[in-house]
Amino acid sequence: MRNWYFSLVLRDALTEEQDDVLVGLAGFHDGRIRLVERPGYSRFTCSFEAETLTRAIADALSRFVDLPGVLVRSVELDEIALEENGMATPAVVRLPE
Repeated sequence: MRNWYFSLVLRDALTEEQDDVLVGLAGFHDGRIRLVERPGYSRFTCSFEAETLTRAIADALSRFVDLPGVLVRSVELDEIALEENGMATPAVVRLPE
């Protein structure tokens, strides 16, 4: 098993009601998933231990069942996540100059 790093980008920013529900959900407060917000934008940065990236993403997504009306638009792996996951290649990430 290993740690996988990725972000879950929401379709819409969280509402005040969704923020209130989120506060009470233990699955979002164990240090593996962290909310990042800006005006009109919400995403969760994730670090999950699993055998595969697919299983890590599934574990993270399963937490949203108890957060009504929240839709994950995309799963993203930025340059840092690609490197942390051991997935960075010259074809995916530009080499430093």
